[in-house]
Amino acid sequence: MSTITTRDGTEIYYKDWGSGQPVVFSHGWPLDGDMWEYQMNFLAEHGYRVIAYDRRGFGRSSQPWSGYDYDTFADDLALLLDTLDLNDVVLAGFSMGGGDVARYIGRHGTKRLSKAVLIGAVTPIFGKVADYPQGVDKSVFDGILAGLRNDRAEFLNGFATVFFGTNRPGHKVTPGILAQTFNIAMLASLKGTLDCVIAFSGTDFRDDLKKFDLPTLVIHGDDDQVVPFETTGKLSAQLAPDARLKVYGGAPHALCFTHKELLNEDLLAFIKG
Repeated sequence: MSTITTRDGTEIYYKDWGSGQPVVFSHGWPLDGDMWEYQMNFLAEHGYRVIAYDRRGFGRSSQPWSGYDYDTFADDLALLLDTLDLNDVVLAGFSMGGGDVARYIGRHGTKRLSKAVLIGAVTPIFGKVADYPQGVDKSVFDGILAGLRNDRAEFLNGFATVFFGTNRPGHKVTPGILAQTFNIAMLASLKGTLDCVIAFSGTDFRDDLKKFDLPTLVIHGDDDQVVPFETTGKLSAQLAPDARLKVYGGAPHALCFTHKELLNEDLLAFIKG
């Protein structure tokens, strides 16, 4: 397998397809890099080098006991880009992975990047704090943690309903996709799955977004029941200096699956533009 090893000995797995300008993908919770297969295959067929990695604790990467914070995630991503000596990178993050993109830019700058993409991202703040009362209440995340600790498999099985929006009229997803994403999620360590909830619910990315000195595409569904558009994507597009917002009407959180054709075309147009 293709891996890099971090300073604390964690092995980070990545897949690397195609050739051309690099596009690097950071995945959402509780998935791994395989969630990007439709975007990766599409862009590789259109002449791009596509790279997706599994966050520490998820997929084929090591499962350390610690390091599940955004500074560490950003440093892991920086090591990947440095090790592969990637330049002119389009860096894309979904949901929790949008925080990886933001904190990477906040800590490491944009010297290796050309563009950024935030898809259903948890930026600028996901959870409610004193000066951000519109965020999601802490009780929601406490409920997630309790559900995971009690019966992770059953909790994730139920989470798919709001992730894919199948509780809305006309929103359907195949049994195959449900099985695929469930199996991916269960590969992760329980510790990493729990700690990442704490990380994405409690990290403030407002200062990171202000350092986005590059073209940025923000894509979000306006019926996202996991990461509410009004308090995340809409505001991220306002904070990033050179951002363009694209709203998918009626779309749920899982855009990479439910709206993959539209997303693929939007990504290709943005990368080319």
